[in-house]
Amino acid sequence: MENRDVRQVTDSRVLAAMAHPLRRRLMDVLKVHGPSTVGQLAERTGQAPANVSHHLKVLAGAELVAEAPDLARDRRERWWQLVNRGLRWSNSDFDSDPAGRAVADAATSLNLDRHVSLARAWHATDEATQAEWDDGPFSTDRWVHLTPEELAELGREMIDLLARWADREVPEDGRERKPVFVFAYGIPARP
Repeated sequence: MENRDVRQVTDSRVLAAMAHPLRRRLMDVLKVHGPSTVGQLAERTGQAPANVSHHLKVLAGAELVAEAPDLARDRRERWWQLVNRGLRWSNSDFDSDPAGRAVADAATSLNLDRHVSLARAWHATDEATQAEWDDGPFSTDRWVHLTPEELAELGREMIDLLARWADREVPEDGRERKPVFVFAYGIPARP
């Protein structure tokens, strides 16, 4: 079973392990589909099983994923699961180490690239797929005037709201529910 905690990362080696597009994607697949075998992960990512195995070992070395031997039907079958529900880090935690800061900056950039690529992929889908979702997909932005403390409070409220939806009991009403990616940023900026 997945540990539901969000891990605070202060070791740049952990960020370096995560800061690879396929490893980031593998973590997303495990988050969406739960514990999986190498074969399932390879199928869901379109990668060769040997490549997936290599990247899982890197993630395991950073304690981001772990084997789930209790799910295996025999000794040859290997299941993998996330260790934590999510990760968080502050780039400023790495200010005293220039190499660590570079890794944190790269991990942040990779995350942003991943978020934007998922949004772009949605907008590139065909009209029939978009029509199926009707008015569900959304984007929103606002300019607000906040103190650092108020921004932190807003962030906690948004994280709590998303966690409530992500962790809810899924109704057994016969309706198909597909993975939906939701992201929001709240950053000081100049218009």
